[in-house]
Amino acid sequence: MKFTVLIPLYNKAPYIRCTLESVLAQNFKDYEILVIDDGSTDGGDKIVEAMVDDTIRLIRQANAGVSAARNQGISEARGDWVSFLDADDWQHPDFLAALVLAQAAYPEAQAAGTDFLRFPHAEGSWPPRWLIPSGPPDIERIADLPSRWMQGPSLCSSAVAVRRDLLQSMQPCFPLGEAMGEDLDLWFRLAEKTPIALVRVPLAAYRVTVAGSLTAQQTPSNAPPFIRRIRDRAMSGLMTPAQRRSALWLVAQHEVSVARLAVMTGQRLSGLRCLIRGRRAARGRRWWLTLAMTLFMPNQVVSRWESWRIRRGNPTAQLTQAGSIYET
Repeated sequence: MKFTVLIPLYNKAPYIRCTLESVLAQNFKDYEILVIDDGSTDGGDKIVEAMVDDTIRLIRQANAGVSAARNQGISEARGDWVSFLDADDWQHPDFLAALVLAQAAYPEAQAAGTDFLRFPHAEGSWPPRWLIPSGPPDIERIADLPSRWMQGPSLCSSAVAVRRDLLQSMQPCFPLGEAMGEDLDLWFRLAEKTPIALVRVPLAAYRVTVAGSLTAQQTPSNAPPFIRRIRDRAMSGLMTPAQRRSALWLVAQHEVSVARLAVMTGQRLSGLRCLIRGRRAARGRRWWLTLAMTLFMPNQVVSRWESWRIRRGNPTAQLTQAGSIYET
């Protein structure tokens, strides 16, 4: 079992050395590191080039976006599995070894991942350090990713690996020209083809900035492309009935999230329209709570509620920011 650790690089010179060192420190040694430089202008590619190591390959391309870089890396990968890692994130030394355990526990799963942690983007806080529980890890088999996503964070781009052959059969894996949810688009499509083995130990970390005010954002007038594609696949007849129900429930939860943003920006009528479109979620309390917010709560109260949920790392609050979702 060999991994290709795929790192798309664009203007991350201050971070790329630490990211590469986290891979070079892996306890499982059967891997290659493939860096796709997407036209960096800050010298990050030179830092990679200077790190003389037989496991590192650097491929340069004209700037075309993170999706194009990842797709190119998938085409160039030599490992049996492709592990994704962003150029400013970090993987624990046991990360790849844990993926090997996950694959052994559920050989039918063609995707595997681990839990992950968010760390603030602050000087002196990197690389992160945290205690990992001793003993065999708990490994979860995820057969219904949309439903699982609504229970809590599931997959992160720097904490997941997929069989190369499956990825190459799905090319282009990442939609070109999209800056929101391009990774989630792939995770949900993968989950329609294979179960996912998830190691319930945080073995990857990614940088986060201090969350900005949600009210400063524009309320989306349309669902992001990945949500529209989930809905289209659900309505196409190609999913099983169970997959269809789960997918449409996820789409409805997105409408609930957008309804809350609409209330926060004073667009209550728009919020009501979102709730009507998301009425499949009306069997859950989140839909009814959002209806009460829309009809009765002051904008500022809703804003404070959502900001608190983002600080907790609640993915439904982050849905319209990063595409994640779970219920509250």
